Amino acid sequence: PVAISTALPIATPRATGNPNNCTVMGGCYRADSTRHPLRRSIYCEVLKWPGLPAGTAYAAAGYRYNDSVVPGCRSAFDNACIASRVGSPPALRIDMNFQQLRSVREAVRHAFNLTDVANTLHTSQPGVSRQIRELEDELGVEIFVRAGKRLTGLTPPGQTLLPIVERLLQDADNLRRAGDDYARQGSGKLAIAATHSQARYALPPAVRDFRSAHPEVMLHMHQGSPRQVARMLIDGEADIGIATEALATYDELVALPCYQWTHAVIVPEDHALAREARAGEPLTLARLTRFPIITYDTGYTGRAHIDEAFEREGLELNLVLTAMDADVIKTYVELGLGVGIVAAIAYDERRDAHLVSLDARHLFAPNMTRLAIRRGAYLRDYVYEFIRTFASPLTREVVEQALQEAPGSPG
Repeated sequence: PVAISTALPIATPRATGNPNNCTVMGGCYRADSTRHPLRRSIYCEVLKWPGLPAGTAYAAAGYRYNDSVVPGCRSAFDNACIASRVGSPPALRIDMNFQQLRSVREAVRHAFNLTDVANTLHTSQPGVSRQIRELEDELGVEIFVRAGKRLTGLTPPGQTLLPIVERLLQDADNLRRAGDDYARQGSGKLAIAATHSQARYALPPAVRDFRSAHPEVMLHMHQGSPRQVARMLIDGEADIGIATEALATYDELVALPCYQWTHAVIVPEDHALAREARAGEPLTLARLTRFPIITYDTGYTGRAHIDEAFEREGLELNLVLTAMDADVIKTYVELGLGVGIVAAIAYDERRDAHLVSLDARHLFAPNMTRLAIRRGAYLRDYVYEFIRTFASPLTREVVEQALQEAPGSPG
């Protein structure tokens, strides 16, 4: 692991004597070369600081400001080898590593379940606990609330420190990516998180063209709900996220508009609505209420605009089945279970030969698909290229400008 050191000037103690030839260690006296067993990083010492009330604890360095020896120190330190007065409390040297920071971050991500954290970090549960405790010792604060040996939440200092931990780890990741850009000459991996509709219908042309231009880049496609896509971006599991809902609601993400799309109504060829359409009769919401409806789950693929349209007209939507993706919806429409409402891009006249698509853009508000990236992330050159391939208005200049804007800025 890479060590991060933050050193402040060490106060020089004024000792009355050093009869046992003790060594001075950064302002702390020790009687031998053995670390005190109760302290992992900083030597335990007994000092009294002018101006501080007796009994005041400076736990980060293992000090207690009174006239008695800290319990446990007597065996490791000779009472005669103690500074009698110093001008100021000792400065603290902090040596931390990225594994400690990852342990804190993953503990929060896994709802404080250290078994899950250990599995994620490929280590043992005691190892995770040790990393967290060592970081707390070095910082001098409790990061987590505990119930016995279990972590149950973040303390107020922990809530303050968590964004700093996240930022340090992101900067480390950015540093590695920047190095890779120069060392690997355009090769690498690109992780894309998208909803089913985007992965199945919108992304294939962009993936084909990108692979043709960048054959040395390996693509990883992750699918999920809009909120899962956002989470994968925030957690660093994906470089790019594409969805219609949710992405623009996270301050941790920069969400850029890509393209608008509308819904379509799909029915079997011999359905009454198909016959009416061939006869020139307009499709209305009132007419749709006379049939069972099959459409997307709440939170997927513009479902909110479907609900809003019926509510605005005071009409009740007769839902009989909902699903996450259009392929499932089309399957049950073809079986005759109801009328489908899907994204227009999900209908393929050749593949869906037994279904008819009816234009519904006049019934439901248009939807905006967005591409999101994590705020503050370093993007390799080929990531910018993929973004431009998927949405040509999103040039490198546009993306870089968006990354520099503060959260909540219009754009």
